[in-house]
Amino acid sequence: MDTYRLSHLDALEAESIHIMREVAAEFQRPVLLFSGGKDSLIMLRLAEKAFRPAKFPFPVMHIDTGHNFPEVLQYRDELIKGMGERLIVRTVEAAIKKGLTSDKEGSVSRNQQQAPTLTAAIEEFKFDAAFGGGRRDEEKARAKERIFSIRNDEHAWDPQNQRPELWSLYNSKINLGESVRAFPISNWTELDVWQYIQREELPIPSIYLTHERDVWFDTKTDSLLPVSPWYGPKREDMIKRKRVRFRTIGDMVCTGAIESEANSIDDIINEIAVSRISERGLRADDKVSATAMEERKLKGYF
Repeated sequence: MDTYRLSHLDALEAESIHIMREVAAEFQRPVLLFSGGKDSLIMLRLAEKAFRPAKFPFPVMHIDTGHNFPEVLQYRDELIKGMGERLIVRTVEAAIKKGLTSDKEGSVSRNQQQAPTLTAAIEEFKFDAAFGGGRRDEEKARAKERIFSIRNDEHAWDPQNQRPELWSLYNSKINLGESVRAFPISNWTELDVWQYIQREELPIPSIYLTHERDVWFDTKTDSLLPVSPWYGPKREDMIKRKRVRFRTIGDMVCTGAIESEANSIDDIINEIAVSRISERGLRADDKVSATAMEERKLKGYF
């Protein structure tokens, strides 16, 4: 008798769809966090497979630092509009003006300010669950986190107080004021993501592919950074025109580029297959300290 077997990607997809439907069934006001990057693109595709032909049972929300790549913001707006879904944007700049946060002295990156902006939005809309595109292979703090990650009434994460998740059973019970961050693609790898994008023929932001850009080498963070209106070299002769691409999407002021000739998704897959550096290894804000990501999560970060 023939036995039906799922492919590797089909098994990951099925698990992620199950998690999304579980959240939609168990929580009153979920939201899908979207940055315009490859992981949140996968989340949108999974949501389509989980809930179409109906509308998503939740809005899509982007926390905009104000230092984003213009190409990614245009991609975000066109993609969500084309899907006919509701997009909520909350900005760090508006949060600063409201006194919810402030620019950190000596730092141009606003990743620290994303947490209070996000938690304020969660309180504003009374969201009780937020889908995130975090994956365990990205960074050690994310490897610690459960698929259903409980946040207390101050939106903080306690890595020593997490629930067991045996046999794909998720405990959705929360107390008043608490919320959950749900990570449907937690078990995916960067290579899985790109293979799925290739299989599903999904459009991607142009900065993932090789292009010419003015960049400079920041010795403080050991990163090849794009020249931006917010952060750049002290001398013009430090700026070089190079053929680069980005493996991850974040602030222009802290997202490192790599020199590359990857002009297609096939090229990206081949490049990642031999890489020995995590995509988060190119993020300058993660190099501040060995526990930088975990410290941000303790304060309400994604």
